[in-house]
Amino acid sequence: MSSGKRKKIIVISLALVTAALTYGFFAGSQESKDFKLTKNLDIYISLLRELNAFYVDEIDPEKLVSTSIASMLQTLDPYTVYYPEEETGDLDFMTTGKYGGFGSLIRKSGDYILVTNVYRGFPADVNGIKPGDLMLSIDGISLKDVSSDKASAMLKGEPGTEAEIVFRRNGEEFTKRLKREKISISAVPYYGMIDDNTGYIRFTNFTQNCISEVKDALVDLKEKQGAEDLILDLRNNPGGLVNEAVEIVNLFIKPGQEVVSTRGRAKQYDAVFRTNKNPVAAEMPLVVLINRSSASASEIVDGALQDLDRGVIVGERSYGKGLVQVARPLSYKAEVKITTAKYYIPSGRCIQAVDFSHPNEDGSVGHIPDSLIKTFKTRNGRLVKDGGGIIPDITVPSDMLNRFTSELYVQNMVFDFATKYFWSHPEPSTLDSLKVTDNDLNDFSTFLKERNFGYKTNSEAALDKLVSVAKDEQLYNDNIPALDSLKAGLSHNLEKDMMSQKRDVTELIESDLAGRYFYDAGMVKYSLRRDTQVMEAVKIAEDRARYTALLQPPVN
Repeated sequence: MSSGKRKKIIVISLALVTAALTYGFFAGSQESKDFKLTKNLDIYISLLRELNAFYVDEIDPEKLVSTSIASMLQTLDPYTVYYPEEETGDLDFMTTGKYGGFGSLIRKSGDYILVTNVYRGFPADVNGIKPGDLMLSIDGISLKDVSSDKASAMLKGEPGTEAEIVFRRNGEEFTKRLKREKISISAVPYYGMIDDNTGYIRFTNFTQNCISEVKDALVDLKEKQGAEDLILDLRNNPGGLVNEAVEIVNLFIKPGQEVVSTRGRAKQYDAVFRTNKNPVAAEMPLVVLINRSSASASEIVDGALQDLDRGVIVGERSYGKGLVQVARPLSYKAEVKITTAKYYIPSGRCIQAVDFSHPNEDGSVGHIPDSLIKTFKTRNGRLVKDGGGIIPDITVPSDMLNRFTSELYVQNMVFDFATKYFWSHPEPSTLDSLKVTDNDLNDFSTFLKERNFGYKTNSEAALDKLVSVAKDEQLYNDNIPALDSLKAGLSHNLEKDMMSQKRDVTELIESDLAGRYFYDAGMVKYSLRRDTQVMEAVKIAEDRARYTALLQPPVN
């Protein structure tokens, strides 16, 4: 090990010990705990020294330390995460939605890296890069067998710097020299009118200043496009900054109202967040869409609006993340994102679903038990519960794909066919003119056969398990005719699947193409046409009597 690395490890170790001793000196009431901390840190450092000096093979101290950090944090919760200096940009992106790069999404495909999406107006888009293009090298460094995470790190960098990238498209290689820019991903990929009365905002992330995008969309819908009611779509929104969530609620709630409070062991992170501005739409009927992937700050918004009886919540139970994280600086420009508190919405409930503080004997964690779930009341007196996300006022299951269409998506058959379609068909003039024909579906069937597409239904998988068990129990030979008959009855084929799932297959292909021709906004707008949760939200928003009744406690 180099003397530089050895010195770095020693400096880190001494810093840890010094911090522990200092903390113990100023916190007398914690003396016993601090002594244990100091003792175990000393043992840990001694162990590192011994391994470094005497282990039979050369070791990598930095790898050992990072592995031990990761293992330590795994005993807490999945949201407390260590970021070494080279990964702090990922943390910045989560909070700001900005990074230096080219404005594209990628994934691993075979040996190389595939572009799966490009954002309108950023370098990749401006330079003609399209979904389906394969990246072969960056600045002369081959991307063969390189992970998507490593490739992503290679693509990112300071705005203004350049990279030369070799692509392959339809078998032909070409080279582009792209200049990095500050990429800011919009928190509102689409907003518009669903019909003459109802406005719609798709809101995807609580990053810094996302309030300005949501507010601008709301003002435009309300004052320019004539929206009389609104659907705020928080489905698949993983959350983000708490103060931005408060600002979003303030768009619909008058000043002085508590939105959320945070409470933790370190009192410096206890806080109460209230609205402090005049709302934009205090009276406009509001329906909020949520699903199982609506989490954290999303749940502050929909939970506060529910507790304050300001909007009707529609969809599926939310994720249930009632934990607050704060980024803290460490030595050598590293950072740690620490869970510091739980948040509580206006009724007093915390909607954290998983109890990380009381793991089971095997280390696993479980949901809050029913015996500990409490009932609270909204401002109007409606009953609501804690301990597991936000339960919608009206539950509407999401549109689920069946096994066949799910496999088409998961195995990237739709994506790859859409790439082929994109380069062989003229661009539609409008989203409404984008149509996949019967001839296109026939081409897709041929494409699937050429790619040897195959899958097993759940029934077929269950039958395979039954056959295996029958063989283990020596019952198979006596039941071959019955099992063969059952296999024949449960079998599927491509032609039958394509016929029975024609509508869903068509929509999958059209949705992918909508994103390619009209970017993310086009894909969102296309999806609204047949979205059952959105349709129900529109009905509720426009039926004033039903809307008002849903915000009142049931009459006994």
